[in-house]
Amino acid sequence: MDIFAALLIFALVAWYWFDSMGALDAARNYGRQVCQDANLQFLDDTVENIKIRIARDKQGRRVIRRTYQFEFSETGNSRLEGQLILSGTTLESVTLDPYRIEP
Repeated sequence: MDIFAALLIFALVAWYWFDSMGALDAARNYGRQVCQDANLQFLDDTVENIKIRIARDKQGRRVIRRTYQFEFSETGNSRLEGQLILSGTTLESVTLDPYRIEP
């Protein structure tokens, strides 16, 4: 019984780790795409997971909802923050700090 419990815990930890890496990669790609679409610079090519919780998606299934934070710049002289909320690996919402639109 002890070996079964240990294998089950190992499987759950491995699943969570692989799921987190997939969500992190998706968040980085979404952040890069959002910045590219808005003609902004995606700084440091990185995102940071700042919040995680279990929620329900539109179909009522339980999913892991993660909030990621990233930095962007409109001119290269400033650092502004943006947030991405992912349900699983699906983009739910994007929030960007107010920035100046340069002509």
